[in-house]
Amino acid sequence: MTWAPQGTSATDMPGMPAMAQAYARWVNARGGVDGRRLKVLTCNDRNDTVRAARCASRAAKEEVVAVVGSYSQHGRSFMSALEQAGIPYIGGYGVAHQEFSSPLSYPVNGGLPALVAGNGRQLAAGNCSHVSLVRPDTSAGDQLPPLLDAGLAGSGAGRATDVRAPEGASAYARQAGQALKGAGDGDGSGAGDGDAGRARSGGSGPCVTAVLGGRTDAFFDSFRRLRKDVPGIRTASVLGSVRQSLIDRTGGRRSPLEGAYATGWYPAADDPRWAPMRKVIDEHAFGDDRVDGSDPGVQTTWVAYTVLRQVLESLGGEAPTAESVRRALDRGDTVATGGLTPELNWGYDNMLAARDFPRIVNAKVTYQRVREGRLVAVHKGFVDVEETLESGAAPAS
Repeated sequence: MTWAPQGTSATDMPGMPAMAQAYARWVNARGGVDGRRLKVLTCNDRNDTVRAARCASRAAKEEVVAVVGSYSQHGRSFMSALEQAGIPYIGGYGVAHQEFSSPLSYPVNGGLPALVAGNGRQLAAGNCSHVSLVRPDTSAGDQLPPLLDAGLAGSGAGRATDVRAPEGASAYARQAGQALKGAGDGDGSGAGDGDAGRARSGGSGPCVTAVLGGRTDAFFDSFRRLRKDVPGIRTASVLGSVRQSLIDRTGGRRSPLEGAYATGWYPAADDPRWAPMRKVIDEHAFGDDRVDGSDPGVQTTWVAYTVLRQVLESLGGEAPTAESVRRALDRGDTVATGGLTPELNWGYDNMLAARDFPRIVNAKVTYQRVREGRLVAVHKGFVDVEETLESGAAPAS
């Protein structure tokens, strides 16, 4: 099963279940997995705790072997039901705390925590004199300021100004004003070093980063109207909140996001390593415009199903069950994703030494930037934010 919210006023991720169905069509056209057809069920959690629990209950009732490549903020609602049924959760998007703490969760990336910690590192490298963070006023959003601050540590930016925003708003003029005021209040000189220095833009100045998922475009629309009052301010976000389709929709090269920093989990969308996924989309998505190969949600679903297929093939022809899939994942065998992530395995020795995120096994991110209307890589390879995550998750002294 693959689930994600659709048709809501907050973050919608319709491409994830659509990608899952395209993947199944592709696999089945090639003879299935060890001769068995891959059947994908989908569910819409509608960003609602009750519906998320219903999706999990349906997964248990249908005896699915795994929930794969899915998005839901409501980990408390769905994870307990999956644990009770013994169903593994492979490759969640990484917005619910339980994805990084449940023993039945097998994340393929570092989720939103890694993106925000990495974004702090990227902004530190960009010589930001001060940073404002605009984030959802939710329990998941509450985790983000210390992670961004951990990434900024050692730079002249100091601690970020925390600007809380309603998740489903249509305009963010008040939050844009708060972010600009907070960025303008900074007086640090800023300095980047190490791997992040390659992202340096030259010269210090205030920066605003927004992590609002599907409402990030509404924020930057409000922000665009006010930013002229703060000269030299730079913008940033994380992949998912900013994506190529948003840049195209807001003017391409003339987009207010031109020049923005962006932190992602995977290589840039034009990287050759995505060619197999793009081929599957072209041949098996049948023109479904929900399936955007530059969308990190679609990419996560592709990576998660790549993991599932290798795990199913490792069973040696036996009929898969949730228990056998879970045992195979727990063996600690290495799974390759074609270079889209580091090689993955969920053995105990590979997990993060962080109290809040012990199930993270991939703490790598990528640095990108909007240039000439395109999201492009600005750093070769992956950047490891494991130590930043560990310090950002540590309890306050």
